[in-house]
Parts: sequence; C-alpha cells; structure tokens
Amino acid sequence: QVQLVESGGGLVQAGDSLRLSCAASGRIFSAYGMGWFRQAPGKEREFVAGISGSGSGTYYGDSVTGRFTISRDNAKNTVYLQMNSLKPEDTAVYYCAQTLQFGPRRNQNEYDYWGQGTQVTVSS
Repeated sequence: QVQLVESGGGLVQAGDSLRLSCAASGRIFSAYGMGWFRQAPGKEREFVAGISGSGSGTYYGDSVTGRFTISRDNAKNTVYLQMNSLKPEDTAVYYCAQTLQFGPRRNQNEYDYWGQGTQVTVSS
C-alpha cells in the first residue's frame, strides 16, 4: 500500500520561499511519476508540477512556471517542491500524488495515490 506524507507547509510573507517535501513508501519509487497539486478555498484542485520517475522530465502549471521547481531524490523516496517568490494567490492546501505511469502527468485523474495535504499560507 502506498503512503504519501507531505511536510514543509506554513505561513510566510509574499516574496518568501518555502520547500515542500513528500515522503513515499510502498512501491518502487523511481518507477513512477509524481506530482504536486493545490486547492484553494472555493476553487477546484489545480495542477502545480509533475516529474517523471527518473526526474528527467518535468511539467509546470502556468501560474507557477519560473517560480516553482519540482525535484526528486529516488534514494530517499522523496519528491520536493521548491517555491520561490511566493504570492498571496499561492495560498492553498498542497497535495502530493503518485501516478502509476513513468512520465509526468498534468491531469489529476491520472494519479492513483494522494497525500493528506499541507497548508501553505502567503500573507501580503
């Protein structure tokens, strides 16, 4: 059984940086793509970033391109989301997810396992 546990969320000011981590267990981690999604109050869940099993392929949502970076350490079964130049509109619950596909995926329906989420709040 796959378990995904996010950490690193918190309250920061606009312009600050934050790094989220997601520790995975239960499968051969390097075989599967990983992704980050977020959901703000009253809004639908939004794709943030995705990464292939090897880490060589990445996708980003339009609103975070150039500010966020997804990476992974397969030796530690962990995926990261480095968030720079944070804005108040980045405030949301951030979720880590794993797909059973090797490549990165944008569509949340292509992800099979989800973490419980971590809150990120950016004050102006």
